[in-house]
Amino acid sequence: MPDAIFAHPRLAAIYDAFDGDRDDLTAYLHIADELGADRVLDVGCGTGCLALLLAESGRTVVGIDPAEASLEIAKSKDLPARITWVHGDATTVPALGADLAVMTGNVAQVFLTDDDWTRTLQGIHAALRPRGHFVFETRRPERRAWEEWAADAAQVILDIPGNGPVEQRREVTDVSIPFVSFRYTYRFLSDGTVVTSDSTLRFRGRDEVESSLVANGYRVLDVREAPDRPGREFVFISERTT
Repeated sequence: MPDAIFAHPRLAAIYDAFDGDRDDLTAYLHIADELGADRVLDVGCGTGCLALLLAESGRTVVGIDPAEASLEIAKSKDLPARITWVHGDATTVPALGADLAVMTGNVAQVFLTDDDWTRTLQGIHAALRPRGHFVFETRRPERRAWEEWAADAAQVILDIPGNGPVEQRREVTDVSIPFVSFRYTYRFLSDGTVVTSDSTLRFRGRDEVESSLVANGYRVLDVREAPDRPGREFVFISERTT
């Protein structure tokens, strides 16, 4: 089941406000241009920020996400209805013949078991055309991002239209490498409602990710820095080989 931060209707409605400017998404538009991708699958599309940018550039886009509340937010932004929105995950996506599949943010790290990660890679593989590309990012374990999260536990309060002031707090609840768990707590100050969301991410090393790609029918073409977060993340560019 998706985390409450994506699946709870009140949290999905305020997600974009707390997520801030998505400067990281521009890099994916450039990669789509570089690869000549016209038909794109956005896996774990969430509230649709990247899918909308891709569609605005004239591409055919399919966005898939298991959190229905987030998909409803995405659909509300897509007034021309240019994007095909699918409620599900990579294991249920149809064979699209996509030129490119992408996963941004923390999506690649929510698959905690080897079986879940393998099924995801296989589902994306089936959705791609022969020699189609799969591009995604993942945090570098050696950077130990969880230590920064634990040190930065300050509350944030935003006044969000339609919701009024909302307080957000984040705390790291467990570090058992390769797994890191944390909790977001939201307090809606207008009515006192408190909603929490617990998440766990798996931090895979570069060699582990590359090996899993090769084992599931991909060829790794390049591993890059995330331009907006140098030294913090890997961006994997791979190609379907079988």
